[in-house]
Amino acid sequence: MDLSALLTVGQTALELGLICSLTVLALFLSYSMLNVCDLSTDGCFTLGAAVGAVVAAAGHPLLSIPAAMLAGVCSGLVTALLQTKFGIDSLLSGIIVNTALYSVNVAVMSGSAQVNLNRADTLFTMVKGLLAGTPLAGQSTTVVAAAAVVLTVVFLTLFLNTRLGLAIRATGNNPDMVRSSSINPVFTTIVGLCVANAFTGLSGCLMAQSQKMAEINIGQGMVTIALASLLIGSTLLGRGGIFTRAVGMVVGAFIFRLVYAVALRLDVLPAFMLKLVSSVIVALAIALPYLKEQWPTISRRLSYKKAAAVRGGD
Repeated sequence: MDLSALLTVGQTALELGLICSLTVLALFLSYSMLNVCDLSTDGCFTLGAAVGAVVAAAGHPLLSIPAAMLAGVCSGLVTALLQTKFGIDSLLSGIIVNTALYSVNVAVMSGSAQVNLNRADTLFTMVKGLLAGTPLAGQSTTVVAAAAVVLTVVFLTLFLNTRLGLAIRATGNNPDMVRSSSINPVFTTIVGLCVANAFTGLSGCLMAQSQKMAEINIGQGMVTIALASLLIGSTLLGRGGIFTRAVGMVVGAFIFRLVYAVALRLDVLPAFMLKLVSSVIVALAIALPYLKEQWPTISRRLSYKKAAAVRGGD
């Protein structure tokens, strides 16, 4: 791989990593802070893409951002209500909402499986025009994605250090203690999931506009990819304050995309292996602490079996 090809791969990985890191930050809030595994991520990502594409196609690229985030808030609200008001387990709530969102997303796209944005103005084409003739000309995707990530990280850092943000973090750590402190864990769960899904909707919107198309499967497997990126980021920058950990999520998303992009470029893995690789990374990252804890027991058992085999041979 020559230098120009390596730079192209790095540029692509940076753009995709920045856009997808918004979903990773969403899982950082819901999974790491609130201790809720939201499995509606795939559908919410597609919802943000669909709403953003439809609004942009109607001639309102700037309005597509708040519209997609509002759609994400609605998705998070439904998931949270199923979980807190109807007593449905958080995993089942996510699965239910994710399933329902398939029909919702098709309805948003007027019964079609995709929305084409080739002839429509998007946020990226607007910024491309603004950057014409500057040193950043041709870097509109990176500039927009980086700006969105910076604003999201700053907001998340400030939000999680407010009284409400601290209550959300406490709800994830010890909901019983939160109740004894006269804080309503139902409210903090609802707010946390709504904010997290707003980030996911924003990520889907930017992905659709950067690719000039939104299609019904654009978010398929996104929760696994985001979890893999989250675990990578937690390994690298998992200790420290909220800002450091949030930056770690962004770095994790970039590293995941970079490693996979290089593997694709070198023909190490075909494109359809992305989700399998993501699943393996998530499984290993979750299983490693348990295996490390169980290793002394496993080692003793292997030693006993080896000694028994030696005695049997004698």
